[in-house]
Amino acid sequence: MGSDEWKNMPEFVQEKKNEIRIVVRFRNEEDLNAFAKLIDQKLTLKTKSIWYPYKSHWGETRWKWIDLEKEFNEPRT
Repeated sequence: MGSDEWKNMPEFVQEKKNEIRIVVRFRNEEDLNAFAKLIDQKLTLKTKSIWYPYKSHWGETRWKWIDLEKEFNEPRT
């Protein structure tokens, strides 16, 4: 892609994130469950990451598509 395609485009600046990451290892599932209880979050053997305090992985807003024609034209049950 040549530089001509980028002419007159707005400048993009990625803001620096201030998040901190730490790796916590557990000897066994019992220790994992004790930690989950301590921080009041659901953790499983498949959990790869969490936010503390809790923050939904969906972000602030969840988007949902609504078909207004279908919504208003179909009888409700």
